[in-house]
Amino acid sequence: MIGAYSQAAQPQEAFDLFCYMWRSGISPDCIAIVSLLSSCCLPDASSWVVQIHSHVIKCGFGDTVRVCNTLLDSYCKCGLVQSGRKVFDETEEKDSVTFNAMVMGYSKEGFHSQALELFAMMRNLKFKPSQFTFCGVITTATALYDLGLGRQFHSLIIRTNFVWNVFVCNSLLDFYSKCDCLTEARTLFDGMAERDNVSYNVMISGYAWTGQIEEFTKLLKDMQFNGFDRRLFPFPSLLSVAGALPDLEMGRQIHAQVILTGSTSDNLMCNALIDMYSKCGLLETSVLIFRNIIDRNTISWTAMISGYVENGFNEEALRLYCEMRRSGINPDRATFSSVLKASASLALLSLGKQLHSYIIRSGYMSNVFAGTALLDMYAKCGCFVETQKTFDEMPNKNIVSWNTLLSAYAQNGQGIKAIKLFESMLQHDVKPDSISILCVLSACSHSGLVVEGMQFFDSMKDLYGLERKKEHYACVIDLMGRVGHLDEVERLVDQIPFEDDQIIWNSILNSSRIHGNQELARRAADKLFSMELNDSAPFVIMSNVYARAGQWDAAAKVKKMMRDRGVRKEPAYSWVEIKHKIYTFSSNDHMNPQINEIRALLEKLSEEMDKEGYKPDTRCALHLVDEESKLESLRYHSERLAIAFALLNTPPGTPILVMKNLRACTDCHAAIKVIAKIVGREITVRDSSRFHHFKEGLCSCGDYW
Repeated sequence: MIGAYSQAAQPQEAFDLFCYMWRSGISPDCIAIVSLLSSCCLPDASSWVVQIHSHVIKCGFGDTVRVCNTLLDSYCKCGLVQSGRKVFDETEEKDSVTFNAMVMGYSKEGFHSQALELFAMMRNLKFKPSQFTFCGVITTATALYDLGLGRQFHSLIIRTNFVWNVFVCNSLLDFYSKCDCLTEARTLFDGMAERDNVSYNVMISGYAWTGQIEEFTKLLKDMQFNGFDRRLFPFPSLLSVAGALPDLEMGRQIHAQVILTGSTSDNLMCNALIDMYSKCGLLETSVLIFRNIIDRNTISWTAMISGYVENGFNEEALRLYCEMRRSGINPDRATFSSVLKASASLALLSLGKQLHSYIIRSGYMSNVFAGTALLDMYAKCGCFVETQKTFDEMPNKNIVSWNTLLSAYAQNGQGIKAIKLFESMLQHDVKPDSISILCVLSACSHSGLVVEGMQFFDSMKDLYGLERKKEHYACVIDLMGRVGHLDEVERLVDQIPFEDDQIIWNSILNSSRIHGNQELARRAADKLFSMELNDSAPFVIMSNVYARAGQWDAAAKVKKMMRDRGVRKEPAYSWVEIKHKIYTFSSNDHMNPQINEIRALLEKLSEEMDKEGYKPDTRCALHLVDEESKLESLRYHSERLAIAFALLNTPPGTPILVMKNLRACTDCHAAIKVIAKIVGREITVRDSSRFHHFKEGLCSCGDYW
């Protein structure tokens, strides 16, 4: 009965029956334990595997190879690879199955170097690899994007006569496809003795991802002609392509085919549809599909949570996560990645720490994806010590992990540290990608490191084999513009081998604002105004440039142009988390119940700030009003209200973290430096551009921002 439940994918029933058997005084034999373990192949079953392990020891089956192999395999399939390795090391009598299970476990969880080391050990000990071993190591070669390694495995597969095996060949097809070697993949495909729907699906997906519509259309017709059930067509993969492009029309056509095949009730298909519509911006359709799924699994919930996060609805994502937990569904590493991303965007540090502890308890801490998401969360919450500690403690790091820390250095204006980290990355034989260079260039830009930044930019092709993209040019233009090399900026613009875009001219406009070059600012604004703009930032910056110069009529014309185009300025607001609750403030806010206390504290601080030599910069109050009104306006900017609220509601000496959706003004920057000195607190402000860590009258940016 236990075996029957396991084969029917009913692990709960199998486990309940095992417990009943034990309570009835019947000691299970190794067959019962192996049958039960075979049903434990998902993260939800990890606690069961641990309990069964204790029974294995109690029953004296710890030396039985078959039991140990199944136990090891179950640990790996549940994501508990470290526990699996412990069983592997403690198993005295190993066979091919022992090695195969461990190699597969390592490759599945992203422990690529360990998988390769174990495969080499297996070969040295003369254990024969199976189709599962080859699938595992090819998956590793695919993940490492190592074409040479994959070709070596291909040669070994031919020598060991596994080239006839359709599963192994499908893994090779996937490898060549993902390494952009579609010609080699097609040669292998055409020479396969046996092809199944997976073989076709891999090739069709490969052609779809590279935009070779004619080729993947031919293969779809071949599948149909060869009598494959249309329900076996790679609709989920094609939906993923449509979402990644994003191409809503393509997605809808595929959806129509899904409906024709009657596959709309299939969970995998529904999850792919949720993902596609979310990435194409039709979140309402995703929600409708999600709510109509009767039996939602972890992937369904995660797809919807990710959809909310990708579209900027972070609070809705967190609410859905809470609903998921109440429904009794356990999150996986992808869920944690999405929820941590939402926490990072909202700077919910307390929730992030709760998730951190849950990740540790769930055994996902060794997973590179969960670890990187945690790293990103701490970085975006301004916890630089925790960010560095998390990175140092990660047992496995990939290029995304390194890039995340590089980005954190950039956001915190740590240019020198970013360069040292980049050098450390090279020493660890991690090959930088275009994002790595972009992060270092951004760090140099935020720190005024012109020479160093230009060295990285100039050496991209020769040293690292990377093509310069538009984003790299935009970053270098920002680097030059911030230090006032505006002539060099104009020269670079003429050299860009791409069409000018909003990012580049926004950077030029901002640099012109910083250095008071009204003529260049006007030219940049004219370029931006000639584009299809939904962003209010260029209008606001140009209006502020005119307002600072006292040209109120010109400022009014820019604002009128913005209104005529239907572009709305996003209102500035700041928020702070106190005792697991978020409090939001807008400028001159009166909604908070403690507003009278907040205003009284700010007035008291204003008197002490005057004694410290603080002089308000009324140029930041960009309204045509009298001087007293300007001073009043500055005093109650949203970030100051949030800081005052935090001072009233947190113990003395504790650090304060305030988030702002827009860029902080120069006057608030000067004021917060003085406030931090007066109250003896470390105050961190994350605005739309970067982090500012205020302490003892100084800011981490060195006033270079």
